Amino acid sequence: MSRHLERLLQLDALLRSQHRQTAASLAQALEVSERTIRSDLAFLRDRYHAPLEFNRTQGYYYSDPEWRLPSITLSQGELFALTLGARMLEAYAGSAYAADLRSAIARLAERLPEQSWVDLQQVADERILFRSGAAIGLDPEIWHKLEDACRTQKTVQMTYYTASRDSTSERKLDPYVLHIYRGTNPYVIGFCHQRQEIRWFRVDRIKSLTVLTKTFVPDPTFDAKDHLELIFQHEAGGVPQPVAIWFDAKTAPYVRERRWHPSQDIQEHPDGSLTLRMVVRGLNDLKRWVLGYGKGAIVKAPPELVQMVREEVSVMCRHYAANQNADD
Repeated sequence: MSRHLERLLQLDALLRSQHRQTAASLAQALEVSERTIRSDLAFLRDRYHAPLEFNRTQGYYYSDPEWRLPSITLSQGELFALTLGARMLEAYAGSAYAADLRSAIARLAERLPEQSWVDLQQVADERILFRSGAAIGLDPEIWHKLEDACRTQKTVQMTYYTASRDSTSERKLDPYVLHIYRGTNPYVIGFCHQRQEIRWFRVDRIKSLTVLTKTFVPDPTFDAKDHLELIFQHEAGGVPQPVAIWFDAKTAPYVRERRWHPSQDIQEHPDGSLTLRMVVRGLNDLKRWVLGYGKGAIVKAPPELVQMVREEVSVMCRHYAANQNADD
């Protein structure tokens, strides 16, 4: 923002205050000369047709309080869309941008008549509600450090918690991209020095992070779009392989209504069931997803995934049998 525009915005705010404003008081508040203030007031009248008036009792004031400085041209609909966007971010407790967006919207709202802004806020508060699932504890400072490291191509040193092993480890990472999956799962994707391959790390599981001075050159064969299209949900490991899953007629509508993967192909069956086919990396997330549909889904291929689901179901059966025996 230019210094002149910033001063005009400050001047506009002072003129809307309840205090009597003179050239002297405005010059003192803005730390400029009275000559500069008079020039700015003339600029507001001539360029923006500001309804500026002056009398000894009120000082400088707007004769039409509804007039707004057109420094930022946003319609009510556009501002309302931004307001809803901020509310959506607020629904996810780990958002690193919610506070900044709320502040920006409040500043934009200063250009609207007060009652219009109150009305928009009331609709957003009472008529359109957002709820997330389980919230995460994302540290905004760590997220913003990763942003800078991605932009400047700096290696980072981090202490990372691995949930599957319930342990922490020290890692060096060349961060390539940040990826937010389903709004509440923030990941950094990059080259892990320890594993010597492209890996994903949940940002909310990073306990501490330092941006090092060492720069890196990204792998020229890495393409973020191609990389993300081959995964199912957020599991990136493994060789791409074809998958086929059958869903019964009762479950099929829930599968049919969404696009689960860029490579997916749906084969419809006469009885209302369907078979979903796709080519994905990694099978663990896919196993958990299939199990979520219970008896409504059967894995047909690959054999490795069939065996993974079979073993999971077998262990679950043993656990429930053991609990039943204990209750008896």
